Amino acid sequence: MVYLSSAQYFLIGLVVRRDCTIESSTSCIPCIRGTFMNEANGLTKCFPCSPCDTGQGLFTQTECKPTSNTVCDVLDGFYCRSYSSNSKCSFAVEHTHCSAGQSTKSPGTKTTDTMCEDCQHGFYSQHDVNCTAWTDCAAMGHVKTKDGNSSEDVICNKVPPRSHVTIIAPILLLGLTVTVLFCFYLARAKCKKELHVISEVPVQETGHVQVTSNSLVETAENVPGNVVTD
Repeated sequence: MVYLSSAQYFLIGLVVRRDCTIESSTSCIPCIRGTFMNEANGLTKCFPCSPCDTGQGLFTQTECKPTSNTVCDVLDGFYCRSYSSNSKCSFAVEHTHCSAGQSTKSPGTKTTDTMCEDCQHGFYSQHDVNCTAWTDCAAMGHVKTKDGNSSEDVICNKVPPRSHVTIIAPILLLGLTVTVLFCFYLARAKCKKELHVISEVPVQETGHVQVTSNSLVETAENVPGNVVTD
């Protein structure tokens, strides 16, 4: 049996084209495009280059050469889910996108997925990155017209300018109230005064009148033209 020499055996990037015979030595040929041989061999065929499929979340980092296979890497925004026998990534998927109302607790890497967490009360997130505190309307001199939630900020509006009617109306109402109270006070004072005067007028008592001689004389004397004698 004829064997390859050690020099011929350790050539990489080549494969056996024709084995040696009594009349000729072994001849080799280089691997053609799309194939490679990265180890010493006595094989007759090169290995096919591995594809880096973007549909599987991979891209070509290093092109395949006759002496080495293609080197694939994970696309940005993806992480590896499956590895080949040589510990190279063979399949990757896109990172999870946190929902509105959540923030990114831990960003994804080429080997791990994104981790999300819910926004706390008083904070919101619309774009799944960071939770932002609700706007303080009062600090801006505005008024809150709509409450916020985990995915929406509060809505603030400017305080509308006070019109002349808004300013005058309370003044007129106050003036009217004072006038009514003053009139009520005067009427009550007048009523008390009249009641006091009436209470001081003497009241004639009625009842039986006792008639005496003296009273008759006094009465007669008071009548004009009458002379009373004893």
